[in-house]
Amino acid sequence: MGEVTVGTGPARAAVSALLDDDARYLAVRSRDARFDGWFFVAVTSTGIYCRPSCPSPAARPTRVCFFPTAAAAQRAGFRACKRCRPDATPGSPEWDRRADAVGRAMRLISDGVVDRDGVPGLARRLGYSERHLHRLLVAEVGAGPLALARAQRAQTARILLETTGLRAAEIAFAAGFSSVRQFNETIKEVFAVAPMALRARSTARGGSRSVSWSAPGTVALRLAYRPPLQAEQLFGFLAARAIPGVEEGDAGRYRRTLSLPHGTGIAEVSVDAGVQSCLRCVLALEDLRDLTAAVRRLRRLFDLDADPVAVVEALGADPVLGPSVTAMPGLRAPGHVDGDELAFRAVLGQHVSVAGARTVAGRLAAVHGLRLGEASGSLTCLFPSAPVIAALAPEQLPMPAGRARAAIRLASALASGEVILDAGADRDAVAGRLLAIDGIGPWTVAYIRLRGLGDPDAFLPSDLGVRRALEARGLPGDPRSATSTAEAWRPWRSYALQYLWSAPMRPGTDTGNRRQTVRKEQAA
Repeated sequence: MGEVTVGTGPARAAVSALLDDDARYLAVRSRDARFDGWFFVAVTSTGIYCRPSCPSPAARPTRVCFFPTAAAAQRAGFRACKRCRPDATPGSPEWDRRADAVGRAMRLISDGVVDRDGVPGLARRLGYSERHLHRLLVAEVGAGPLALARAQRAQTARILLETTGLRAAEIAFAAGFSSVRQFNETIKEVFAVAPMALRARSTARGGSRSVSWSAPGTVALRLAYRPPLQAEQLFGFLAARAIPGVEEGDAGRYRRTLSLPHGTGIAEVSVDAGVQSCLRCVLALEDLRDLTAAVRRLRRLFDLDADPVAVVEALGADPVLGPSVTAMPGLRAPGHVDGDELAFRAVLGQHVSVAGARTVAGRLAAVHGLRLGEASGSLTCLFPSAPVIAALAPEQLPMPAGRARAAIRLASALASGEVILDAGADRDAVAGRLLAIDGIGPWTVAYIRLRGLGDPDAFLPSDLGVRRALEARGLPGDPRSATSTAEAWRPWRSYALQYLWSAPMRPGTDTGNRRQTVRKEQAA
């Protein structure tokens, strides 16, 4: 069969919107990896579902059907392909873009909320009844919250089976199953093999176990992404902002401490030169039940579920950004592993350079952060939590008094639950609550939306880097003009920001050592 190229215009838009079966089949015939995670294809004659890029020959159009999620395919009775492992694809970027109840629910489920709080807890977070939430999810993604969480548990269990020497019972509870029996039945149903057979198959094909398995809670895995990816630029961005004691990194490696639902952890992410479209990740967890949450948060940090092709399509033809997009396709909009921490960092960054904010954050963490039982290299502590900062006096914070008071007011709102910065946050509602806090202004709120809430359409018109980048292109850089210019970049203004900040530099060069011009946001 000759290769068929899927167009980057109407055909791709149709596939992305999941409206055109002909376009989806075209993507499957051409084995286009760009659509992995956007949808799944199932073959009715074999009972197997695959990712669009599966190397197996495509079945006839009359023998295939399509599903928006792996959970929907499993719910319909299909099992995962052993060859292409569809459960390991990057997540759909649709859920990061959407601000409605379904998008928020998908983000919360991926963070493990159903496993921790059940469907009632998920429904409470979203403000819906369980029944109505179930109807919404089934209508949009083909499966309810329990089925979606079950599919995620199965993938977590597979990772543990293939990468650790844990006993089956330990894996069952670490992955979130309520019993070993439920674990066994789910693995057999999803992967068509018993758990230990899945492990044996991985070992037989040379599954990598390159970390010390004598260390309890250590898991090595790969984080898939959609190419292209400007890895050096991404790692450099994070390294330039790394808080001493909490983070460290360089152009190809990043490490940090994690505060997770059941304990603490340390993550190391690096470029995997031996495998395409994956980053290598090693996690050391106090409690393996935190594996799902840790992986999800790292994916948000590195923006690995993004669709860079869609961004290139939207911004590449723009007269302002086009040259930068062509030179550096695949820039990501870095997120964060903890919304509360990112919010404090945004306040610390008001009116100071990136290097200055990094120093202040390091002092705060060294004095008030929870110390690790044993240091891991230069990593010694967690960033202090909202309740800890809320209990401090302004003079205890290493910053000007006005900004210290703003940080404490923010911490109080976060500690009380008045403001919640997590995967399921209503971005507009959160922005309104943040703006109501004395000392928190538009620049800070926009930065929190950009990195803390993963909004793909956030923009910082008063940022000095934006002003300079626009003026370098012969355009006015004042906030009003910048806002007007950026209207053409919706719904990808967060990515446009990355190109504005990065364009004056060559790929891989840090662009963070610049001061922000923001209106005074501290209360007197």
